[in-house]
Amino acid sequence: MKKLLILFLILLLGGCATSPTGRSQLIFMPDAELNSMGLQAFETMKRDTRTSSNVASNQFVRCIVEAITREVGGQWEFVVFEDDSLNAFALPGGKIGVHTGLVSLVDNQDQLATVIGHEVGHVLARHSNERMSQQIGTQMGISLAQAIAAPQTALGKTAIGLLGVGAQYGVIMPFSRLHESEADRIGLDLMAKAGFDPAESVVLWQKMSQASQGPRPVEFLSTHPSHGTRIQDLQARLPAARQIQQQANAAGKVPRCMK
Repeated sequence: MKKLLILFLILLLGGCATSPTGRSQLIFMPDAELNSMGLQAFETMKRDTRTSSNVASNQFVRCIVEAITREVGGQWEFVVFEDDSLNAFALPGGKIGVHTGLVSLVDNQDQLATVIGHEVGHVLARHSNERMSQQIGTQMGISLAQAIAAPQTALGKTAIGLLGVGAQYGVIMPFSRLHESEADRIGLDLMAKAGFDPAESVVLWQKMSQASQGPRPVEFLSTHPSHGTRIQDLQARLPAARQIQQQANAAGKVPRCMK
């Protein structure tokens, strides 16, 4: 138990980091390990999911991805996957996937840039590392509580079980919602830096809301903000993002990615 406590304290004290928005983070996993995991996941998806051979769709996505990633640097690979779901993702290690369903949904380059900027924002903020670090830290904390309390009664064991549930809904899931909101902010600024119109982010999420009509979990028990909350936050950030876009356009950054 003493060794477990020392290790737990070392991880907490040594895992402090700061996100691109200035938020304090608990991160103690090696980034190289997360990058390797991202590469493996991407290769598995390329093996198991059919990729799009549509030239126009690939050129459209390539144009947007290159404009966005040019602002952050590094080596990035993208693939358009044949999948009707409204989804895209970016993985540690510089891997981006875009589903054909999302390409079909968007009206223009700016709307797709909203999603790609958001997903790249997750990578820039090291959200995968933070989430994994939180989960490991939570499990270690529960193990430590079990070792200290050593519950013998049914009531005591139930309390330990509820501690795990409380960690899930009180720590891990709220941070996931925070990750989404933070990625929205980073992505909005990133697309504006590349010269895309940030106002189209609101239109995109309105379209996503209409396309996903149906039962949704209440926001408290969801890992994503509600569409309404997301749109309100984006609208509040628009004035600053528009200034960034104007500066980018004045510097010659005027993307022309044709769908």
